[in-house]
Amino acid sequence: MEALKNLFESYSGRPAKDCVELTSSGSNRRYFRLTGGNLSIVGVIGTNKAENNAFISISRHFIDKGIRVPRVLAVSEDGMRYIQEDLGDDMLYNMVAQGRDSGVYSSYERALLVKTIEQLPKIQFRGGDGMDWKVCFPEPAFNERMVMFDLNYFKYCFLKATGLDFDEVRLQEDFEHLRDDLMGDMGETFMYRDFQARNVMVKDGEPYFIDFQGGRRGPIYYDVASFVWQARSRFPEDLRNELVEAYLRALKGYTQVDEAEFRTRLRLFVLFRTIQVLGAYGFRGFFEKKPHFLASVPYALSNLRKLLKTPFSDYPYLNEVLTKLTTLRQLNDVAEDKRLKVSITSFAYKKGIPVDPTGNGGGYVFDCRSINNPGKYEHYRQFTGLDAEVIKFIQDDGEADKFLQHVYELVDPHVKRFIERKFTNLQVCFGCTGGQHRSVYCAEHLAEHLSSKYDIKVTVTHRELDIEKIL
Repeated sequence: MEALKNLFESYSGRPAKDCVELTSSGSNRRYFRLTGGNLSIVGVIGTNKAENNAFISISRHFIDKGIRVPRVLAVSEDGMRYIQEDLGDDMLYNMVAQGRDSGVYSSYERALLVKTIEQLPKIQFRGGDGMDWKVCFPEPAFNERMVMFDLNYFKYCFLKATGLDFDEVRLQEDFEHLRDDLMGDMGETFMYRDFQARNVMVKDGEPYFIDFQGGRRGPIYYDVASFVWQARSRFPEDLRNELVEAYLRALKGYTQVDEAEFRTRLRLFVLFRTIQVLGAYGFRGFFEKKPHFLASVPYALSNLRKLLKTPFSDYPYLNEVLTKLTTLRQLNDVAEDKRLKVSITSFAYKKGIPVDPTGNGGGYVFDCRSINNPGKYEHYRQFTGLDAEVIKFIQDDGEADKFLQHVYELVDPHVKRFIERKFTNLQVCFGCTGGQHRSVYCAEHLAEHLSSKYDIKVTVTHRELDIEKIL
């Protein structure tokens, strides 16, 4: 503490009158706010000289490149303490808390997130330009050893702890295949490694970046996956798409971009980051007995479930194991999931309107019988609204899609308000003559619409087909 006060005085020429310790998020480093006169500075006490040196060196390099990071003002002779510019208290994580809690992000929150990710290519490319990779801690580059460490961390700290039976040899083969694919295009770019909302401060409306001392040379996709698919952020699908689009626009200022190839590569890193995060949650939750880490597992599994909708055919056994993992009830129920649950049901009117099992009595029943019925044609009677033949008929006809636009206009504000009020259940039913074609089509489309737009639980039940699923 006295060493920090001495640094303050030697830098400013005045004594530090106040020294208040700041909260640190999971780090062994200690942070203090030192004030004297009208000057406020942040002091840092580190536990590892090499790690301190990484932050100090990278900070100076970034500032030379025009990247917004805290300026290091003075360093103690032993390298264990330093003082840096005070960026204030406005952390991006706190500034988007309403959206994270509700799953519905305001236009202001979205603008902040977009502004943040637009700076990422600058960090990666300008930050990598001329960087002395030897100062990076603890490794100079993303490498095969790091990948295998994280994959095995997931296997031993999470997968085995679930009790799920699996073939270690087959899983290892897919791990090695995934490792080789991840190492496909390194480049001379800076990989932040922990690019997330907790490591972004907002000052005068602009994002500034902190806690980059773990950065190293590495692929650009890693940080995009870290930011956009962070488990507890609860970004709806349209916001994820908006953030990726914003990143791509900024990226084109630094390199040529094949968007299809970029998205293919990004998807691979989203898979890796999700596996990596589950490993960390497993260790902290199952072994260190910290339940708040297990509370994040359902969110990570939700990300994984959506990701696996398109199978990873290059890693068939890993894909199989992860799919089984997403269905384990004990993991999805690790913490009480207080998100809104929308239950969508298709039914036949002749068999009665579905009851509301929650007892809330809230929601909608939509009558699809005004839509042109494929069931009146012999050819379509053998199919359902899940089959391509019926889907094409209904889409070509066009009536159902116009009908659904009105449904969305009614249901969307209902969902938003229920989220804001922290309600837990909403029921939407679609009825038609036989509960086989039109109502099934409409139920499926509303389910996809809501699950892509909001961070909610969506279940679909096709009562007359005896089908139930979770999106």
